[in-house]
Amino acid sequence: MNSESLHTVLGIVVVAAPFVLFAILGLSSLIGRPPSEGWTAAIIQTAVIGGLLSAVGVLVWMLISGTRHVPLELGNWVIIPEQHFHFTLKFVFDRLSVPMVILSFLLVGTIGAFANVYLHREPGYHRFFLLYSMFLLGMVTTSVAGTIETLFAGWELVGLSSALLVAFFQDRQSPVRNGIRVWSVYRVADAAFLIAALTLHHVTGAGDFDKLMGAGPWPAGEASLSSAQALWIGLLLLVAAAGKSALIPFCGWLPRAMEGPTPSSAVFYGSLSVHLGAFLLLRVSPILQLSPLLCAIVVVWGLSTALFAAVAGRVQSDIKSALAFASLTQVGIIVAEIGLGLRYLALVHIIGHACLRTLQLLRAPTLLHDYHSLENALGGRLKQPTWVEERLPTPVRNWIYRFALERGYLDALLSDYVALPVMNIFRQCDAWEQRLTDLLSGRRHRAGVPATTVSESLDEIL
Repeated sequence: MNSESLHTVLGIVVVAAPFVLFAILGLSSLIGRPPSEGWTAAIIQTAVIGGLLSAVGVLVWMLISGTRHVPLELGNWVIIPEQHFHFTLKFVFDRLSVPMVILSFLLVGTIGAFANVYLHREPGYHRFFLLYSMFLLGMVTTSVAGTIETLFAGWELVGLSSALLVAFFQDRQSPVRNGIRVWSVYRVADAAFLIAALTLHHVTGAGDFDKLMGAGPWPAGEASLSSAQALWIGLLLLVAAAGKSALIPFCGWLPRAMEGPTPSSAVFYGSLSVHLGAFLLLRVSPILQLSPLLCAIVVVWGLSTALFAAVAGRVQSDIKSALAFASLTQVGIIVAEIGLGLRYLALVHIIGHACLRTLQLLRAPTLLHDYHSLENALGGRLKQPTWVEERLPTPVRNWIYRFALERGYLDALLSDYVALPVMNIFRQCDAWEQRLTDLLSGRRHRAGVPATTVSESLDEIL
C-alpha cells in the first residue's frame, strides 16, 4: 500500500467511524433492542479511538510528506443537469480541518467516558448516546467538509442533536420550551446559511471550497468574488455564524441550553457547538478579506458580544449560566480575531478555550464546593468589588445590574419584534386560506381559531 492509498484509507475511517457508530445505535434503537450499557460504552470507545487514531495518522502523514491540503472525493451523489447543480461528497484535510477533527474526537471521547458513569441507569441513557453519536457525526462532517453542501449537512446534524439534548428531560416543561427556542434560533441561522450557499452557486456555479476560496492550502487563496458580492454573501454567513455561536442578538439561547444534561452542556455549548460559527468564518475567511467593511462588521459584532457577555455573566446566580456567558465572551473575542485576519490565533484560541470549558463544566459541582470551602476558610468573599464598580454612581450601577440581569432584554426584543410579527402573518394567511376554502366549498370546513391572543400563544411556545 503506497502513501496516497494509506491516506485515503485513514481519511475514510475518520468519516466512517462516527457514521458506523450512529448507524449501530440508531438501528438498535429503531428495532427496540438497544445494547446494554457495557456494550454501548465499548462501541463508542472503539469508534472514537478508531477515528481519533486515524485523524492523528492523517496529521502525521501530512507532516512527513509536507502536504498541507489533501482532498478526498467520494463522487457525485446528486446531479441536476438543467440547473447545473451537483452535490459532491468531498472531504478536505488541511491545517484547519485536521486540528478541528482531532479536537472533536478527543473532547467527545472524554465526555463519552464521563457520561457513561454520569448517566448510569438513567431512563434516557440510550437516547442520550444516540444523540451524542449524531452530534459526533455532524462535527466530523462539518470539520472536514470540502463543499458548502457537505458542511451544511454536518451543520444540520449538529443543530438537530443540540436542540434535542436541550429538551432531553421531556417530563419537565422548561427544557422542552428551551429546546424549541434553541431550534427556532438555529432555523434562522440555517436559513441564512442556505441562502448564502444558493447565492454562491448562482454567482460562481460551484460549492466546492477549492474553487470558491482559490488555489493554495488554507488560509491562503483568494475567493473568486467581487467586493460587493463578498459583502452580501459574507453578511449572510455571519448571520448563520451568529445564530450557531449565540452572538448578539441570539445570546438568549445559550444559557437556556444549560437545561440539558451536564455532559451535553460541556461538549456542545462549552466546547464544540458554540465554536461552530467561528469555524465557519475561518473556513470562508478568504471571502471576508475581500471586503474591509465586512471585516469591520465582524470585529464590531464580536467585540460587542464579548462586552455584553462579560457584563451579563457577572450577575448570574448559577455556575452553568456563568460559564455559558464566559464561553460567549471568549467566542466574541475569537470572532473579532477572525475579522482582524488573525486566523491561526483564532484557531489556537478555539482549541484552548474548548479544552478549558470542557474541564470547567465537568468539574462545575466540585468547583462550587471548593469555592465555598475557600470562602469559609477565609471568612469572607473571594471576589471583591472592582475599582470601576466602587466608583460608579448608584443609579448607573443599578441600571447596569438590571440590564445584565435581564440579559440585555434581547429575548423580549426578539419575541416582540421578530417572532410576534411572523406569527401574525401566519395567522392572517391561515384566516385567508380558511375564508377561501369556505367560499369555494360553500360551507364551513373547520372550527375557527381559538379565542386566545397571539401574544399568549407566543408565550406558550417560547
